[in-house]
Amino acid sequence: MNKEKTIGITGASGALGKELTKLFRQKGYKVLGFTHRTTNSKINLESPNAWIKWECGQESKLKKHFKEIDILILNHGIYDLSRENSNYEKSIEINALSKFKLLNLFEEIALTNKSSTKKEVWINTSEAEILPALNPSYEISKTLIGELVSFKKNLLSKDTKKKLIIKKIILGPFKSELNPIGIMSPKFVSRKIYDLAKSQGYLIIISPNPLSYILFPLKEFLNFFYCIIIYRYKS
Repeated sequence: MNKEKTIGITGASGALGKELTKLFRQKGYKVLGFTHRTTNSKINLESPNAWIKWECGQESKLKKHFKEIDILILNHGIYDLSRENSNYEKSIEINALSKFKLLNLFEEIALTNKSSTKKEVWINTSEAEILPALNPSYEISKTLIGELVSFKKNLLSKDTKKKLIIKKIILGPFKSELNPIGIMSPKFVSRKIYDLAKSQGYLIIISPNPLSYILFPLKEFLNFFYCIIIYRYKS
Protein backbone atom coordinates (compact mmCIF):
# COMPACT_ATOMS: atom_id res chain seq x y z
CA MET A 1 0.00 0.00 0.00
CA ASN A 2 1.23 3.43 -0.95
CA LYS A 3 1.46 6.09 1.73
CA GLU A 4 0.22 8.74 -0.66
CA LYS A 5 -3.14 7.03 -1.07
CA THR A 6 -6.42 8.43 0.23
CA ILE A 7 -8.48 6.20 2.52
CA GLY A 8 -12.24 6.52 3.00
CA ILE A 9 -13.74 5.00 6.16
CA THR A 10 -17.47 4.75 6.87
CA GLY A 11 -18.37 4.46 10.53
CA ALA A 12 -15.26 6.52 11.23
CA SER A 13 -16.66 7.86 14.52
CA GLY A 14 -17.08 4.34 15.97
CA ALA A 15 -14.49 2.44 18.02
CA LEU A 16 -12.92 0.56 15.10
CA GLY A 17 -13.27 3.51 12.73
CA LYS A 18 -11.33 5.73 15.13
CA GLU A 19 -8.51 3.21 15.48
CA LEU A 20 -8.30 2.67 11.72
CA THR A 21 -8.19 6.43 11.23
CA LYS A 22 -5.37 6.85 13.77
CA LEU A 23 -3.39 4.02 12.22
CA PHE A 24 -3.67 5.22 8.63
CA ARG A 25 -2.87 8.80 9.66
CA GLN A 26 0.24 7.56 11.49
CA LYS A 27 1.28 5.71 8.35
CA GLY A 28 1.05 8.92 6.33
CA TYR A 29 -2.25 8.40 4.50
CA LYS A 30 -4.94 10.99 3.92
CA VAL A 31 -8.19 9.86 5.55
CA LEU A 32 -11.76 10.90 4.78
CA GLY A 33 -14.09 9.97 7.63
CA PHE A 34 -17.73 9.27 6.77
CA THR A 35 -20.20 9.39 9.66
CA HIS A 36 -23.93 9.60 10.37
CA ARG A 37 -23.22 11.56 13.52
CA THR A 38 -22.79 15.27 13.92
CA THR A 39 -19.18 15.78 14.97
CA ASN A 40 -17.51 18.88 16.32
CA SER A 41 -14.18 17.10 16.67
CA LYS A 42 -11.12 19.15 15.87
CA ILE A 43 -8.96 17.99 12.99
CA ASN A 44 -5.70 16.59 14.38
CA LEU A 45 -3.25 13.76 13.73
CA GLU A 46 -5.67 11.20 15.20
CA SER A 47 -8.77 12.37 13.34
CA PRO A 48 -9.66 12.17 9.65
CA ASN A 49 -8.26 14.91 7.43
CA ALA A 50 -11.90 15.75 6.77
CA TRP A 51 -15.27 14.65 8.16
CA ILE A 52 -18.10 13.94 5.71
CA LYS A 53 -21.62 13.56 7.08
CA TRP A 54 -23.98 11.27 5.17
CA GLU A 55 -27.23 9.33 5.56
CA CYS A 56 -28.35 5.93 4.32
CA GLY A 57 -30.55 6.35 1.27
CA GLN A 58 -28.39 9.22 0.03
CA GLU A 59 -25.41 7.15 -1.09
CA SER A 60 -25.29 8.74 -4.55
CA LYS A 61 -24.35 12.10 -2.97
CA LEU A 62 -20.98 10.63 -1.98
CA LYS A 63 -19.85 10.13 -5.57
CA LYS A 64 -17.73 13.28 -5.69
CA HIS A 65 -15.93 12.24 -2.50
CA PHE A 66 -15.42 8.66 -3.68
CA LYS A 67 -13.56 9.91 -6.74
CA GLU A 68 -10.74 11.02 -4.42
CA ILE A 69 -10.48 7.67 -2.65
CA ASP A 70 -8.04 4.86 -3.41
CA ILE A 71 -9.13 2.48 -0.66
CA LEU A 72 -12.69 2.53 0.68
CA ILE A 73 -13.39 0.73 3.98
CA LEU A 74 -17.10 0.03 4.53
CA ASN A 75 -17.24 -0.26 8.29
CA HIS A 76 -20.54 1.31 9.42
CA GLY A 77 -23.31 -0.68 11.10
CA ILE A 78 -25.80 -0.99 13.94
CA TYR A 79 -26.54 -3.65 16.58
CA ASP A 80 -30.08 -3.38 17.92
CA LEU A 81 -31.80 -6.08 20.00
CA SER A 82 -35.31 -4.68 19.53
CA ARG A 83 -37.98 -7.15 18.38
CA GLU A 84 -39.81 -4.49 16.37
CA ASN A 85 -40.17 -4.94 12.62
CA SER A 86 -38.65 -1.50 12.16
CA ASN A 87 -35.42 -2.79 13.70
CA TYR A 88 -35.14 -5.55 11.10
CA GLU A 89 -35.77 -3.04 8.31
CA LYS A 90 -33.23 -0.59 9.73
CA SER A 91 -30.59 -3.28 10.31
CA ILE A 92 -30.95 -4.59 6.76
CA GLU A 93 -30.82 -1.07 5.33
CA ILE A 94 -27.74 0.09 7.28
CA ASN A 95 -25.74 -3.12 7.68
CA ALA A 96 -26.40 -4.55 4.23
CA LEU A 97 -28.15 -2.50 1.56
CA SER A 98 -26.29 0.78 2.15
CA LYS A 99 -22.95 -1.04 2.03
CA PHE A 100 -23.94 -2.76 -1.19
CA LYS A 101 -25.01 0.55 -2.74
CA LEU A 102 -21.69 2.14 -1.77
CA LEU A 103 -19.80 -0.86 -3.14
CA ASN A 104 -21.61 -0.52 -6.48
CA LEU A 105 -21.02 3.24 -6.55
CA PHE A 106 -17.30 2.74 -5.91
CA GLU A 107 -17.16 0.06 -8.60
CA GLU A 108 -18.70 2.50 -11.07
CA ILE A 109 -16.04 5.07 -10.21
CA ALA A 110 -13.25 2.48 -10.42
CA LEU A 111 -14.26 1.58 -13.97
CA THR A 112 -13.65 5.18 -15.07
CA ASN A 113 -10.32 5.36 -13.24
CA LYS A 114 -7.49 6.07 -15.69
CA SER A 115 -4.72 5.33 -13.21
CA SER A 116 -2.81 2.05 -13.50
CA THR A 117 -3.27 1.55 -9.75
CA LYS A 118 -6.35 -0.46 -8.85
CA LYS A 119 -8.89 0.96 -6.43
CA GLU A 120 -9.75 -1.20 -3.41
CA VAL A 121 -12.86 -1.68 -1.30
CA TRP A 122 -12.79 -3.54 2.02
CA ILE A 123 -16.16 -4.59 3.45
CA ASN A 124 -16.63 -5.44 7.12
CA THR A 125 -19.27 -8.19 7.20
CA SER A 126 -18.60 -9.88 10.60
CA GLU A 127 -18.61 -13.47 11.86
CA ALA A 128 -22.37 -13.08 12.25
CA GLU A 129 -22.55 -13.79 8.54
CA ILE A 130 -22.62 -17.51 9.44
CA LEU A 131 -22.08 -17.74 13.24
CA PRO A 132 -24.48 -16.73 16.06
CA ALA A 133 -24.34 -13.15 17.33
CA LEU A 134 -27.26 -13.42 19.80
CA ASN A 135 -29.18 -10.90 17.70
CA PRO A 136 -31.47 -12.13 14.88
CA SER A 137 -31.75 -8.80 13.03
CA TYR A 138 -27.97 -8.34 13.10
CA GLU A 139 -27.36 -11.90 11.90
CA ILE A 140 -29.85 -11.55 9.03
CA SER A 141 -28.34 -8.26 7.86
CA LYS A 142 -24.78 -9.58 8.08
CA THR A 143 -25.71 -12.76 6.24
CA LEU A 144 -27.22 -10.64 3.48
CA ILE A 145 -24.22 -8.34 3.00
CA GLY A 146 -21.88 -11.33 3.23
CA GLU A 147 -23.71 -13.13 0.43
CA LEU A 148 -23.94 -9.98 -1.69
CA VAL A 149 -20.21 -9.34 -1.41
CA SER A 150 -19.35 -12.97 -2.20
CA PHE A 151 -21.45 -13.02 -5.34
CA LYS A 152 -20.22 -9.59 -6.38
CA LYS A 153 -16.60 -10.76 -6.03
CA ASN A 154 -17.17 -13.99 -7.94
CA LEU A 155 -19.11 -12.36 -10.76
CA LEU A 156 -16.84 -9.41 -11.51
CA SER A 157 -16.19 -8.91 -15.20
CA LYS A 158 -12.64 -9.12 -16.55
CA ASP A 159 -12.60 -5.35 -17.07
CA THR A 160 -13.68 -4.70 -13.49
CA LYS A 161 -11.04 -7.06 -12.08
CA LYS A 162 -8.41 -4.91 -13.77
CA LYS A 163 -9.73 -1.83 -11.97
CA LEU A 164 -11.06 -2.96 -8.59
CA ILE A 165 -9.94 -5.18 -5.70
CA ILE A 166 -12.55 -6.43 -3.22
CA LYS A 167 -11.63 -7.68 0.24
CA LYS A 168 -14.02 -9.08 2.82
CA ILE A 169 -13.25 -8.43 6.51
CA ILE A 170 -14.53 -11.09 8.93
CA LEU A 171 -14.27 -9.91 12.53
CA GLY A 172 -14.90 -11.70 15.78
CA PRO A 173 -16.22 -9.83 18.85
CA PHE A 174 -14.26 -6.68 19.63
CA LYS A 175 -14.98 -4.07 22.29
CA SER A 176 -17.08 -1.11 21.10
CA GLU A 177 -20.26 0.81 21.89
CA LEU A 178 -22.16 -1.89 19.99
CA ASN A 179 -20.44 -4.68 21.94
CA PRO A 180 -19.02 -3.52 25.31
CA ILE A 181 -18.06 -7.11 26.27
CA GLY A 182 -16.07 -7.80 23.11
CA ILE A 183 -12.95 -9.91 23.56
CA MET A 184 -10.56 -8.11 21.20
CA SER A 185 -9.55 -4.45 21.40
CA PRO A 186 -10.33 -2.21 18.40
CA LYS A 187 -6.67 -1.16 18.33
CA PHE A 188 -5.55 -4.78 17.94
CA VAL A 189 -8.18 -5.39 15.25
CA SER A 190 -7.23 -2.28 13.26
CA ARG A 191 -3.55 -3.29 13.20
CA LYS A 192 -4.41 -6.82 12.10
CA ILE A 193 -6.62 -5.46 9.31
CA TYR A 194 -3.80 -3.21 8.12
CA ASP A 195 -1.24 -6.03 8.16
CA LEU A 196 -3.44 -8.70 6.57
CA ALA A 197 -4.70 -6.36 3.85
CA LYS A 198 -1.18 -6.20 2.43
CA SER A 199 -1.55 -9.77 1.17
CA GLN A 200 -3.19 -10.71 -2.11
CA GLY A 201 -5.91 -12.61 -0.27
CA TYR A 202 -9.62 -11.80 -0.49
CA LEU A 203 -10.55 -12.76 3.09
CA ILE A 204 -9.27 -10.88 6.14
CA ILE A 205 -10.24 -12.99 9.16
CA ILE A 206 -9.56 -11.75 12.70
CA SER A 207 -11.17 -13.85 15.38
CA PRO A 208 -10.43 -15.81 18.55
CA ASN A 209 -12.75 -18.53 17.22
CA PRO A 210 -10.74 -21.18 15.27
CA LEU A 211 -13.91 -22.27 13.45
CA SER A 212 -13.94 -18.98 11.53
CA TYR A 213 -10.65 -19.87 9.82
CA ILE A 214 -12.22 -23.09 8.56
CA LEU A 215 -15.85 -22.19 7.85
CA PHE A 216 -15.41 -18.91 6.00
CA PRO A 217 -12.84 -20.09 3.42
CA LEU A 218 -15.01 -23.18 2.86
CA LYS A 219 -18.12 -21.04 2.39
CA GLU A 220 -16.32 -18.78 -0.08
CA PHE A 221 -15.04 -21.77 -2.06
CA LEU A 222 -18.54 -23.25 -2.31
CA ASN A 223 -19.92 -19.88 -3.42
CA PHE A 224 -17.18 -19.61 -6.07
CA PHE A 225 -17.86 -23.17 -7.28
CA TYR A 226 -21.60 -22.47 -7.40
CA CYS A 227 -21.06 -19.37 -9.56
CA ILE A 228 -18.88 -21.33 -11.97
CA ILE A 229 -21.51 -24.05 -12.36
CA ILE A 230 -24.52 -21.80 -12.95
CA TYR A 231 -22.80 -19.50 -15.41
CA ARG A 232 -21.19 -22.29 -17.40
CA TYR A 233 -24.61 -23.91 -17.63
CA LYS A 234 -26.23 -20.69 -18.80
CA SER A 235 -23.53 -20.03 -21.36
